Amino acid sequence: MHPSLPRHDYPDAEALAAALADAVATGLRSGIDARGAASLALSGGRTPARFFAALSQVELDWARVSVTLVDERWVPADHERSNEGFLRRGLLQNKAAAASVIGLVNEAPTPEEGAPAIAARIAALPLPFDAVVLGMGGDGHTASFFPGGDRLAEALDPETGALVLPMRADGAGEPRITLTLPVVAAARAVYLHIEGAEKAVVLETALGSGPAEDLPVRAVLRHPAAAPEVFWCP
Repeated sequence: MHPSLPRHDYPDAEALAAALADAVATGLRSGIDARGAASLALSGGRTPARFFAALSQVELDWARVSVTLVDERWVPADHERSNEGFLRRGLLQNKAAAASVIGLVNEAPTPEEGAPAIAARIAALPLPFDAVVLGMGGDGHTASFFPGGDRLAEALDPETGALVLPMRADGAGEPRITLTLPVVAAARAVYLHIEGAEKAVVLETALGSGPAEDLPVRAVLRHPAAAPEVFWCP
């Protein structure tokens, strides 16, 4: 991996989860101390399960914390592929049960129709986010910045005024909605949580030259304000 990228390697997923939970909790406490409230954006998928469990045990004033998703499939929260459902089951327990969850899906039939109301929800949060935790797919996507995404260029545009955008892509499965790059990059701390040798290789490739459209995680890695810290284990 690139020597200048802040990187933390751990021997296993349990150690990584504990360390990432500590880092995120420190940021949330700072937000609460500074403005009386904190906000956090998390990713779905299988990788964060241990991290969610560890974070749920952390001692802090969770009633002052608002948690949302980096991106979401346009499915109901009780759907098996819902990131919100995964978040609620994995994090909203133990000490973190007092946190508030702000979902990225509403009753609109499509993300295009639902996006304005979702943007209003995000705008009402304490921004910028105190922490954003991103994942990364084997295709180099992060959030719902998918290669070939129909609104990828707009989502990665540093000048976009949108907080959220719909996204449709062959690799995305369902239609999705995602935070845009400027919202992610403005966070007080950005973490990239990846596990396994395969994703380490993808990240190494993403740190090389090439267009962000091919490996969209490049847009985060190259953003001058994002400065993501990588948390990795085999």
